Parts: sequence; structure tokens; C-alpha cells
Amino acid sequence: MTEGAPLLELRGVSKVFGAVRALDGVDFTVPDGKVTALAGDNGAGKSVLIKTVSGLWEPAEGEILWEGSPIHFHSPTDAEARGITTIYQDLALCDNLDIVQNMFLGHETMRHGLLDESSMELAARQTLDDLHVTTVRSIRQPVASLSGGQRQSVAVAKAVMQSAKLVIMDEPTAALGVAQTEMVLELIKRLSSQGTAVILISHNLNDVFEVADIIAVLYLGRMVASGPAEQFDREVVVDYMTSGESTRAAAG
Repeated sequence: MTEGAPLLELRGVSKVFGAVRALDGVDFTVPDGKVTALAGDNGAGKSVLIKTVSGLWEPAEGEILWEGSPIHFHSPTDAEARGITTIYQDLALCDNLDIVQNMFLGHETMRHGLLDESSMELAARQTLDDLHVTTVRSIRQPVASLSGGQRQSVAVAKAVMQSAKLVIMDEPTAALGVAQTEMVLELIKRLSSQGTAVILISHNLNDVFEVADIIAVLYLGRMVASGPAEQFDREVVVDYMTSGESTRAAAG
């Protein structure tokens, strides 16, 4: 990693679909080990930005830098190989498999040509313990039996096991109750404290202000605000999300 360089940087990134500029010259910086909240109304370009960063789409213009060097992701596999894991709202977990099987899916440990169940169980348990995930009854229970917060925990633990340097979380608390939301927010803080960068996409500004070190706001495909969380308050973020500007921010 280039000395002093951010973990991820977008410079002038645009993405066009027909006549629609879904991203328009976006500059976006994600430092190592911090929580960066990406806010924006529906249609602001959050999903397009995330899918571009995670290798699903290539930018039409601009460049992406990873650890200080320009990079081209041609697929999500490319991004994952570099350490970028995206956890979408559907979580991409297999309900019919247990926690250990989900955490190692596609990365199974083999020994003498057979699945090494004991080492996988140990690693899964250790990872969940390190993240302070204590509510799971058994690491062998089917994912279908877990609560929403527990499912998020398994998805995050899977990313950690795969040595993710950046975990992108798309509306992780959208369908959760108060207790489960708090559990996921604590998980995000834990990830950051362990040195993993997080991009949090959320409509819930309470969540954003509880965990974010940095807030960035997209409006109609443009990055209209970005800076340390303490420079913002809820009203200013809402201004940027709904109109692309804030007189209150200028006044502050």
C-alpha cells in the first residue's frame, strides 16, 4: 500500500446507462480502518457506485485506486481477491446450510481429500468470538433459523474469514428491530476497531451518526458533500440528500 494513500479512491468516476448519467464525475475517498457512511435519496447513485467499486460494472470515465494504485476490476471476483466484500440486503446466505457451511462456502478447508470439519468449526467459532457475536446458539444451526441481526453477523464473519480489507454493507439494519439493529451497529464498530474499513449505505441517519467516522452524500449521481461526521448534523445531511446543497452548512 502506498504510504499515506487511502484504501480506496474514486477520481472523476462516471457511469452512463443510455441517456442517464447514474454517476457524474464522482470523487470518493475511503480511508483504511474507518466507517464511511454513504447517504443519498433513492436514485442518488448509491447502488451504482457500490456495484462499480465491487467489480460488477466498470466506470465509463475516471479511475479507481486501491491502496494508492490504479486498478481495473472486471468482475466481483477481482474485487474480492483484493479484499473488497459487499454484503447486499439479501445477504447471499444459503438458508439450508448451517453457519459453518455458509462461512466457508467456496473456501472449504480440506484435509487428506476430505472436508476438515473440525478446523472449520474452530475457525468459525473463533471469528464469531472475535466479533463478540454471542447470541448464536450453535454454529451448526441452519442459517434459516437465525434472526436478521444474527444473519448479518454471519455475513460479516464470512467477510472477515476471507481477510476482507473493506466491507461494504447495503442497508444492514433496514428490516431489523431495535435490539438487532444495535447488535449490527456494534458489529460495525468492532470491524472498524480491528482495522477493517467499512462503507455503510443507510437511509437511517441515527445509524449513520452512531457509527460513521466520515459521511459522504450523493445527489443525482454527484458527490455533493464529504467530510468527517462531526462536521455534519442530521438537518444538513437531509438538505444535501434532498436538494444537493445546504445553506445551513454554509452558515455553520
